[in-house]
Amino acid sequence: MGILRLAHIDVRTPDLDLATAYYTEVMGLQTVQRSEDTVYFKCWDEEDHHSLRMRYHPRTGMDSFTFRVEAEDDLHEFEKKVEAYGCPTTRVSKGEAVGQGESIRFEVPSGQIMELVWDIEKTGNMLGKRNPSPVPPPDLPGIAPPRMDHMLVNAEEVAESAKFFIDVLGMRMTEQVLDGNGHQLGVWLAGRTNSPHDIAIVNGPNGALHHWAYWLDDWDHIRKAADTLAYNGVQIDQGPTRHGVTRGNTIYFFDPLGIRNEVFTGGYWVDPDTEIITWTEDNFGKGLFYYENVVSQRFLRMHT
Repeated sequence: MGILRLAHIDVRTPDLDLATAYYTEVMGLQTVQRSEDTVYFKCWDEEDHHSLRMRYHPRTGMDSFTFRVEAEDDLHEFEKKVEAYGCPTTRVSKGEAVGQGESIRFEVPSGQIMELVWDIEKTGNMLGKRNPSPVPPPDLPGIAPPRMDHMLVNAEEVAESAKFFIDVLGMRMTEQVLDGNGHQLGVWLAGRTNSPHDIAIVNGPNGALHHWAYWLDDWDHIRKAADTLAYNGVQIDQGPTRHGVTRGNTIYFFDPLGIRNEVFTGGYWVDPDTEIITWTEDNFGKGLFYYENVVSQRFLRMHT
């Protein structure tokens, strides 16, 4: 039984047309499906129906985030464990949500709505499965990342949230930041992937979304992403730079409605027996932005 990977993120936006233009023309995502008030997007190398759902709402925010479990029977087992921890769950029947089957939803200790699902509609990537090209067409617009990579949420009590994700959902902690008293200020968690993180939790207001990230293949793609962002007048928040935590190369920036995005590459391979890396608060400047060696409070405190 286990959490396989991040499946999709569902957010709200007050201007669906503007958001669609940004995510297709600047980010270079594919529009999968659209209704009057909702748009579904995916990256060119993603197999699932979608990885991002945006719906119209007067106020920007995150509705929920969804992880895929390893096996169909895991849903029932996770339902029991989540309920036993004290978090009520709701069953979502097949057909209620586009692109997926039955799922369970619940509020995590940090206040966000999380969903677990196994049955996901597979629509395939852009390359196909028979004699495929190793690269997408060269005329894709924008940054055109191959896939969504991870997300970061805020929690007032990081340790409590970490305990839930580790003890109840079975995720592995790869890195942590401790204050002078040994209290967790941030944790980086992985599911069944070998990534340094599929989700991170950092101190901040309950219910908040800090960002989600798209994977790029190398540092040169990060540089090209910076060119694309600058050409399109997109507000760059941080970078191009490097994290000490996860060792990743990164740029942070905002979509037109104020949601923070990231493009990310690098990192390191994480095995199930890899020891946890610990950062101390007095050295977290290098952990956050290795080149600048600074703890940017604006970066940490701005959220959706």
